[in-house]
Amino acid sequence: MTDPSDSARRLARAKWAYVTRNIDPALAVRLQTGKQVPCAGDLVLARIDQRGQHRRLELVTSRRAELFEGDEVVVAYADRYAPDQFEGMVPEHLGRCRLVAAGGIAARLLHAHQRVRSATRITPLGLVADADGERLNLRRFQLESRREIDPEPLFLVVAGTAMNSGKTTVCANLVKGLVRHGLHVAAAKLTGTGAGADYRALVDAGAEPAFDFVDAGYASTYRVDPGQVWKIARTLCAHLAAARPDVVVLEIADGVLQAETAALLSRKSFAKRLDGALFASYDALGALAGTRWLEERGIPVVGVTGVLTGSPLMVREARAATGLPVFGTEALRRSNVAALVHNCLRARRRRRKRA
Repeated sequence: MTDPSDSARRLARAKWAYVTRNIDPALAVRLQTGKQVPCAGDLVLARIDQRGQHRRLELVTSRRAELFEGDEVVVAYADRYAPDQFEGMVPEHLGRCRLVAAGGIAARLLHAHQRVRSATRITPLGLVADADGERLNLRRFQLESRREIDPEPLFLVVAGTAMNSGKTTVCANLVKGLVRHGLHVAAAKLTGTGAGADYRALVDAGAEPAFDFVDAGYASTYRVDPGQVWKIARTLCAHLAAARPDVVVLEIADGVLQAETAALLSRKSFAKRLDGALFASYDALGALAGTRWLEERGIPVVGVTGVLTGSPLMVREARAATGLPVFGTEALRRSNVAALVHNCLRARRRRRKRA
């Protein structure tokens, strides 16, 4: 354990990453060094050694702060799954590792996409602890766990073929469109890697309240037990529904074949809560496969959207292949288009009640 006064000063000067946003920095006064074994969610003070793919760090405010060699940052250990960037795992020691996500994820690098730069290199300086020497872990600052979800709001999930298929943009635009339609909308990102831009997009669009899995005590949901992922989703949905919104919009990260995503969407107790889904895809074939995948699990798909809507030809293909409406990503922010989605959800809810 390092000198508390020196540690407190260094921690106060450090740049605190987005994933630490629920932690009071005043609690951080000690550093645990030596032969420590990090756990997922543990906060760590680290030094930037060599900038790579992530040359900026998302702060707790979601502002992207420039990183310089020698800077000290507070980030969290976690696993990461990002087919377009990196796969990483929590290391078994406090040795050198990598910054594998701009939101503030420290991990041992396993794999990288060939088109990205090398991951930013960091040296951990110590696990962050409070005055009693207890580690600061995100799980200590999670929302109260809840089981019962108010059934009244309409629930819509946005899923997709893969990372960067347009899901977050779809969610933000749909929230804005529904708000413009005069509805109270709540929203959350249930799985993925902590990213301030994703969370703030929901807030900026007018979602009230807005959450992500960081609020449930996780910097990432990769390699989290499926039962625990469901607990995260159930808790966030319960807190959203408690605000009595008209509609709850939920984003599921990555593609439907990613392990944690597939497990959550395949869980009957989750699927039965959903009144509909929008599916985001790069192309018509992905839209066809993805919508069928969801329907097979009892999740009604109300439309296709995402990156493919930038191409009129792909829109035509997707509409013909799936037989579903195709909603332009930016069009969803219009009140009249969002109203169509809302009407579809209401119709699905009525049919489910009659069944």
